[in-house]
Amino acid sequence: MQQANLIIGETDFVRLMAIQPPPDLRAELERAIVVPNESMQPGIVTMGSRVRYADNETGARREVEIVFPEEADPALGRVSVFAPVGAALIGLGVGQEIDWGFPGGSLRRLTVVEVIPPGGASEQD
Repeated sequence: MQQANLIIGETDFVRLMAIQPPPDLRAELERAIVVPNESMQPGIVTMGSRVRYADNETGARREVEIVFPEEADPALGRVSVFAPVGAALIGLGVGQEIDWGFPGGSLRRLTVVEVIPPGGASEQD
């Protein structure tokens, strides 16, 4: 797995660690740079962000909202942070890539294309 610099706000970090994340996500959170919420820069994937990303192998682009497990609803594009793609994207910034293992043993490289903050509007809308 590539070691991108992950940045996460204090509130997201505390809440995620409190709900006992799976081992892969826990390892990512433990190496993340935790910053005060008011210091979070735009363009970083946070809980509640809508994220446009590309799968570098297939070229497919997708938009998802990263949510806590109880809020997940794939039909609405709401992906749990515990799901492989949610765990891979949390804490990354626009332009960053990460290699992440997916079910079935495949390794995929994902690139963050755009981050729309919670309640924000897309620059492309």
